[in-house]
Amino acid sequence: MSQDLYELLEINPRATESEIKQAYREMARRYHPDGNPGDSEAEEKFKEISHAYEILRDPERRRRYDQFGDTGSRGAPSGSDAFGFGGLFDAFFSGDQFSSRATSRGSDLEITTELSLEEAAFGYTHTVEARIPSECESCTGSGCAPGTFPEACPACSGQGQVRQVRRSILGQMVTAVACDRCSGTGQQIPSPCPECRGEGRVMAEQSIDVEIPAGIDNGQQLRLPNRGAAAPRGGPSGDLYVSIRVTPHPDFERRGNDLWHRHSISVTQAVLGATITVPTLDGVRELELSSGTQPDAVKRIKGQGVPRLGGSGRGDLMVQFEIEIPTRFDEEQAALWYQLAKIRGEEVAEPSHSVMARLRSVFR
Repeated sequence: MSQDLYELLEINPRATESEIKQAYREMARRYHPDGNPGDSEAEEKFKEISHAYEILRDPERRRRYDQFGDTGSRGAPSGSDAFGFGGLFDAFFSGDQFSSRATSRGSDLEITTELSLEEAAFGYTHTVEARIPSECESCTGSGCAPGTFPEACPACSGQGQVRQVRRSILGQMVTAVACDRCSGTGQQIPSPCPECRGEGRVMAEQSIDVEIPAGIDNGQQLRLPNRGAAAPRGGPSGDLYVSIRVTPHPDFERRGNDLWHRHSISVTQAVLGATITVPTLDGVRELELSSGTQPDAVKRIKGQGVPRLGGSGRGDLMVQFEIEIPTRFDEEQAALWYQLAKIRGEEVAEPSHSVMARLRSVFR
């Protein structure tokens, strides 16, 4: 990569460690492949800025880069194997004679948040509290005590790998394995940060704003890139997954983008019809009830359901009627029911003695 590494990160050559880290994070979010699916140019740009950050975040490699350019920042070969069979083998099969050290990534985390039906339907900014591994503020993730810097691991000369040579019938075989002494980082910390004990991260409470999209449903997840656990010593953070749990609503049951509401009406309203009010997510609404409404009949109110996730429009509100049968009534009401049964020619149970006296006056 011949382009100037400082230009790639859009920073000044005199930028501090924290400025380099901040610039990398902003550009990584902008060009990350997850946020630019199918964009090969963004993917290539992400590789370039990651390469630039890997060099400039390391004081020793940055010093070599400032002196000798990108080639110098990769380190220098050492030992008798520098230009022998091992170097030739790696050049053909590894693609890089001097491999860069490993950079670990923070773990992905998952949290669950509860929403009301209204919050899930219309969306809003929800703040969640989580205790997660976070970058140490004292050392800004380097793991070094203030005023100190990491040093190249003497076992692997800062490469993060050591070469092992063995003989076979095909000749000398060279393999590269992670350095045991530095766990593949290529660095050792002579003066660890007292706050994080050299790890570069500490457990901390974080308030995270989550943009809840309108129409999200129970059981779905949101992915927040780079908001998971911080990696040891300044590596990229993992992702945070937010699982959605929608609490049951007293008036509505969600079925896809439609809402279902069971509404009780009286027998007389069902028989004669009426103008009733029903609840919606936007407030109460009047509904014309037809005469002769049957039990479990359903009436649709268009556009009063849940907004479609990532789309336009809303589902419908389905109002299902249940008819309340009176269980207690006075003698006058009973007499009227018996009179109606007589007019309709319907067979009913014989009235009680107390009701019978009332019926005589009604049917006289």
